[in-house]
Amino acid sequence: MSKLRSRVIAAAEAALAQRKYVCALDVFGGVGWLRAGEIDRWRQGRVATLEELAPVDGARLREATAILREWAEQKGLCANETAYLAGGRDRGELRFCADGPDSEFRIHWLAADLTPARRAQLVRRLNAVPDLVVVSAEDPWTCLECAETGPHFIAAGSGSLCLECADLDHLEFLPAGDATLSRRAKKESTLAAIVVRFDHRRRRHLRLGILVEAAALARAEEQCLADDEVRLRRRERDRVRRAAQDVEFTARMAQEIRRLFPGCPAERAELIAEHAALRGSGRVGRSAAAKVLDTEALTLAVIASVRHLDTGYDRMLMDGVARMQARAAIRPELDRVLTAWRG
Repeated sequence: MSKLRSRVIAAAEAALAQRKYVCALDVFGGVGWLRAGEIDRWRQGRVATLEELAPVDGARLREATAILREWAEQKGLCANETAYLAGGRDRGELRFCADGPDSEFRIHWLAADLTPARRAQLVRRLNAVPDLVVVSAEDPWTCLECAETGPHFIAAGSGSLCLECADLDHLEFLPAGDATLSRRAKKESTLAAIVVRFDHRRRRHLRLGILVEAAALARAEEQCLADDEVRLRRRERDRVRRAAQDVEFTARMAQEIRRLFPGCPAERAELIAEHAALRGSGRVGRSAAAKVLDTEALTLAVIASVRHLDTGYDRMLMDGVARMQARAAIRPELDRVLTAWRG
């Protein structure tokens, strides 16, 4: 098996186990060709093709997609061609490569064991018209129509529009934080848009809130006041259920770490699992791959722990040593610990 084939299959299996479907984007992200933030930019319609953001050319993207197709057909997955529309003002069709047809990239492979009802529901969701996405500007920009600028813009064709030119300036901003209020306000609003900002630490776009009509927001607030006590009790039940799930997940992760690294002390494996799997942390333990106990993801969690706790890495960073230089310096020490733990 070629190196690319093994990487594609590993990424596809992780995505399928997590979401019951897999597509070319899952593979491109899984093999490390595209980060979540880059895919977000493409989905927003801010680049002409996905190929522009990838470190490989269109031929390599097609090769990986062909491997995905072959693997999916062997597993008996169901093919469903999906519409890819941009989150820009005019919701144009997204392009994967500059040359040739794009249909091969648009296929989502659905798990064979889905019920007809669940399959129909998933197909509807995958083909739903995407939300309009307004971006909180970081760099200088100019509106395509009025040549002015502002704190927010939305992609439009070859450029960006301010909210006034995009006919979105009458909407009110509702900050993120109350999921129920946001969901109800968006449902009540005839026109709405998601507001995002790029997080450089996480390398992806984070949701800041939504833009909705003032009347829709008022109606949503009234609905939330009417059933506030019921939702409070439901949140408490959900909190208890999630806590129990996290305990079970962390235990399974620690057990798998011990299987991969039999020389790792049991209490250390538990510590690594608890740290990596912390809910909301954004760490490797919360990734899709780790949730299915992927070997590579768990190995990364172990490496991170050894790097910080068993080497002089943190001290070197405090002394001003560049991150990659510090990693190279402690690599022999890190390898010695990993070799011992592997037995």
